[in-house]
Amino acid sequence: MSKQKVAFIGLGVMGYPMAGHLAKAGYPTRVYNRTSAKAEKWCQEYGGDFATTPREAAEGADFVFMCVGNDDDLRSVVFGNDGVLAGCKDGSILIDHTTASANVAREIAEKSEVPFLDAPVSGGQAGAENGVLTVMIGGEQAAFDAARPVIMSYARAAELMGGAGAGQLTKMVNQICIAGLVQGLSEGLNFAQRAGLDGHKVVEVISKGAAGSWQMENRGDTMLDDKFDFGFAVDWMRKDLAICLEEAEKNGAQLPVTRIVNDFYGEIQQMGGGRWDTSSLIRRLTRK
Repeated sequence: MSKQKVAFIGLGVMGYPMAGHLAKAGYPTRVYNRTSAKAEKWCQEYGGDFATTPREAAEGADFVFMCVGNDDDLRSVVFGNDGVLAGCKDGSILIDHTTASANVAREIAEKSEVPFLDAPVSGGQAGAENGVLTVMIGGEQAAFDAARPVIMSYARAAELMGGAGAGQLTKMVNQICIAGLVQGLSEGLNFAQRAGLDGHKVVEVISKGAAGSWQMENRGDTMLDDKFDFGFAVDWMRKDLAICLEEAEKNGAQLPVTRIVNDFYGEIQQMGGGRWDTSSLIRRLTRK
């Protein structure tokens, strides 16, 4: 039996390899990217073909995936005469991997005539490239059940968290937790260095105990080595934290640490580190 057809909108550092995994899994894949040169390059690498508009990409696809920059980018590829909704066929499912607001997720779900899943991911560029992303999803059970086997082409976990917007809200929790963890790790490692300890040995020891975390295991040593080119950029994190803080204003959640860390990331941007990865928070503490 032939595999279902898929479309992928947005070939950034995440979307490019995610679409690649779909193609490698045998799904006939059509891609769209604002810069057509990148779409052409993707086709040369993975096969498939590319479209000149989101609408064209969506036409005939059973699953239409999106991974773009922010709420406005998402609206620009979803709505209008050239948007994916104008091209989606009856029975197709629309899946958005953008980290965006819960509001835009609910807006698309309400206006879409096909099932819609908001499905932000965690795992960064390395997770996308290695096909081991975690996907947190909002939407209807039937759409989730149909889309999950396809999503697992590039994921190690995919969970339905609730109705429309629940995926985005879960991703906000993820980013809130990361922000506090990275700041705590930065302070601890800087303390170790100033106390005259071997920071790498400290990481090796305490990562096996209660202080251990993914961030410590994967970024502790590189933070000590002043290396910050491992994917998820400060600019993107600030965009995500702004979404978190805006949502907290609505639901009354108290995010004092997140507000402080967001400001610290602003300092990193002022230092020229907007494209450094999020572990660069330690640079605030180690600068002369």
